Amino acid sequence: MKNLLLLLCTCFGISACGFSKGNPMDTIDNHTVQSLDLNRFMGRWYEIARYDHRFEKEMTHVSATYSLREDGKIEVLNEGWKDGELKQIKGKAKQPDPNDPGKLKVSFFLWFYADYYVLEIDPDYQYVLIGSSSDKYLWIMSRDKTIPDTLRNELLQKLQARGYDTNRLVFVDQQTAK
Repeated sequence: MKNLLLLLCTCFGISACGFSKGNPMDTIDNHTVQSLDLNRFMGRWYEIARYDHRFEKEMTHVSATYSLREDGKIEVLNEGWKDGELKQIKGKAKQPDPNDPGKLKVSFFLWFYADYYVLEIDPDYQYVLIGSSSDKYLWIMSRDKTIPDTLRNELLQKLQARGYDTNRLVFVDQQTAK
């Protein structure tokens, strides 16, 4: 029952991507990367920071693991800890337009897909900035559980230059014992 509730909250949260409150979209630069090597993108990413939302509220030790499926889609496994319990949800992602490789679509429920925009990725695929078509969702993710302060500050400056409100970011606890 708890997994079903988590799944439904995730779906409702993701489906709300198109309904934004706050900054008008013309102030947000959410252009995506021009090149994305899906094979290099696969694997585990740790959530460094995020805009808080219902389906991840108060979660720690959050990660997303991506793997290519035989049908060309991507399997997504999101995990995090809340109240001493591991929460997991599986989904799928796809790259709908090969001419716009940084714009992915992600689904955790049936055929309901939400935007998942790769705004920037490190040339060595060690960190990534993820957004959506609205200003409601934003993530900083890394291959490591932590990033150096200099990189953190650099990424925050890049997001601010794009018009994102970095004061809204919640920095995820990846270190404290679960």
